[in-house]
Amino acid sequence: MGRLLQRAAAQFAGLNPREPGQWPLLPRAAVWALTLMLVMLAGWTVVLSEAATRLEVQRGREQVLREEFRTKLNQATNLAELRKQKLQVQEYVNQVEKQLPGSADLEGILSDINQSGMGRGLSFESFKPGPVLVREHYAEWPIALKVTGKYHDIGSFVADIAKLSRIATLHDMVLTGPGMSAQGQTAARHVAPDLTLEATVRTYRYVDPSEAAARKAAVSGDKK
Repeated sequence: MGRLLQRAAAQFAGLNPREPGQWPLLPRAAVWALTLMLVMLAGWTVVLSEAATRLEVQRGREQVLREEFRTKLNQATNLAELRKQKLQVQEYVNQVEKQLPGSADLEGILSDINQSGMGRGLSFESFKPGPVLVREHYAEWPIALKVTGKYHDIGSFVADIAKLSRIATLHDMVLTGPGMSAQGQTAARHVAPDLTLEATVRTYRYVDPSEAAARKAAVSGDKK
């Protein structure tokens, strides 16, 4: 055994690093074995690094999936309540829709406003429906009016418009009378009681599908 170790050690003595091809068999085999081990170690390190990276990615994905699971579990648990809330919202939307007149109901709005003013003893000096303004989700119809009457009658008329079954709003109201400026400043307190109200009533309706398509096409054409 000792002689074998001496012979092996003798093969490693005096090796010329510039001439590895002339080395004895044992040193060459040892170098090949060491090189192979280093290559395998480097490859294993690369494989482990990639595996560790994939593992971290999957761990992050696991957290995301856990959060999604918790969210969907909560939604499933509250599904009945969410459906109930959806029905309540839909009922509210339906009620609001009913307050918006359709195309055929707009003439009825004119009649309601006129009858309300006449019923309050007011005189219509002008009553001019304007063109319908088509918006994105609804159409707006302005009606310019000018009425004359006593203060309380005009107040009741304004209240009647606010109580219409269909949505109608008053805008740009100007109340004037004898001895009053456009800003409503009284110049004399002994003037006649008749006052004049100028205002714009705006009523609304949903846009018909054909109108919505036409408006969308017009907007697209303007952008081009």
